[in-house]
Amino acid sequence: MLFAPDTEVALRSIVHLINTAANGGDSLTTVEDLEAFLDAEQFTGSRIKSTAELRSVRRLRSELAALWSGDPDTAAKSVNKLLADARALPQLVKHDHWDWHLHATTPEAPLADRMGTEAAMAIIDVIRSGEMARMRVCAADDCDAVVLDLSRNRSKLYCDTGNCANRAHVAAYRARKAAGGE
Repeated sequence: MLFAPDTEVALRSIVHLINTAANGGDSLTTVEDLEAFLDAEQFTGSRIKSTAELRSVRRLRSELAALWSGDPDTAAKSVNKLLADARALPQLVKHDHWDWHLHATTPEAPLADRMGTEAAMAIIDVIRSGEMARMRVCAADDCDAVVLDLSRNRSKLYCDTGNCANRAHVAAYRARKAAGGE
């Protein structure tokens, strides 16, 4: 295991959030979309279920996308801003089916603050571990989704939003076949 379980969960949630706007699409356009996303990610705490809350989460998505494949110095500044804006105060908590993990906001804090703080806390671990290279963009030429590489050998190149890896492997096979290989 590279990161603590709650860090990996938060990092995957960041990927899923950023990828709601991948490849020119947007699957986070309504309050209902946001609710479905939060339920799928098992995100706890209060929800207002308003268009203002949706707008704030979409703004957060843009901030996280901007820092995703950046350098550690820029990412650290973004993380510090997210934490300061939410007036974060890290603490160990245990609730629902989750064992001990970090929270840095109250369950009643605004949704985007809670999501941003959770993302920031996870990215802190990535930066401190010198593992920013695990946060990348899909290697497919026609895809701009992000990828979290938690593989042991740092070999994950393609996103999980579609079939980018499969398309790349099929294209490589056909190219080898056309060139007289295989």
